Amino acid sequence: MATVQVFQRNAHLAGAVKLEFVNGREGPIAKAVLTAISSVRRGAGDAREEEATAIQWTLWGKQAENAAEYLGKGSHVNIVGRLRNNHYEKAGEVVYGFDFTADEVDYLDSRAESEARRARGEPSDAPAGGAGSSVGASQSPGSGSRRGARRPARAGA
Repeated sequence: MATVQVFQRNAHLAGAVKLEFVNGREGPIAKAVLTAISSVRRGAGDAREEEATAIQWTLWGKQAENAAEYLGKGSHVNIVGRLRNNHYEKAGEVVYGFDFTADEVDYLDSRAESEARRARGEPSDAPAGGAGSSVGASQSPGSGSRRGARRPARAGA
């Protein structure tokens, strides 16, 4: 099956990352959904218009857990992923749609911006006390090996 690669650059999250654990082939796996909004400016002078594009992305596994822990409403990201045609039958009719799955998420906020957002107490949709909710909870945002202000998460990590 052919897929189409999608790039969403300089996007901001419209809300908190929604994390849940679903049953996979080898047990529970993390699934996160986030909505990223990016803008494109068209035209010049007084005729210049801005068009916003919102894409709902699905992330899986460790990438999903990291996004739920480190990203929140307003977080600045670049996302590279793929578009997949998703169609199914409902009540005898075929329903067509698209799924966007993130392969790479680049975290563009500085550590200070990210910590300030968490300090303001912006709500998180991560499950409290659910299966696997303690994964990574003992690590602080600055622990582990990080490359500067960015923390990329890749599929299959």
